[in-house]
Amino acid sequence: MKSLLSSIVLWSLFLVGLSATVASGAVLDGTQKDVATYGGIALSLLAGSRIAKKDPIKSFLSSRPVLWFLFLFNGVVAAAAGFALDGVQGITAAAGMGLVSLGAGFGLLQSRGTRTRGTQALETQGRRTPTPA
Repeated sequence: MKSLLSSIVLWSLFLVGLSATVASGAVLDGTQKDVATYGGIALSLLAGSRIAKKDPIKSFLSSRPVLWFLFLFNGVVAAAAGFALDGVQGITAAAGMGLVSLGAGFGLLQSRGTRTRGTQALETQGRRTPTPA
């Protein structure tokens, strides 16, 4: 019950943060809009990072097909953003998407190393011969 309640609260905070980020420009002006936008970004990042550490989402995000998708898709978007957007906006978008792509790439390398070490350990265990006592 406690886990369900914490999940509901986290998802609600995440959605409130996204809404504040996206919709603040339609309701507010000037400094209030900037504060609402940056506050919404911070809230959604905080809640989203907590959600990503929970088991069903964590195992989904660390699966190889999802990591490959994140790596390739965000890499293409980062390259395209550099050409499609001008100035600081293009640089920021390309850098952000590039960081996500690099993170997924490092996740792929890490999972490959773990799988290789696990496979070697299993092969070593299968080859062991009993030692005489």
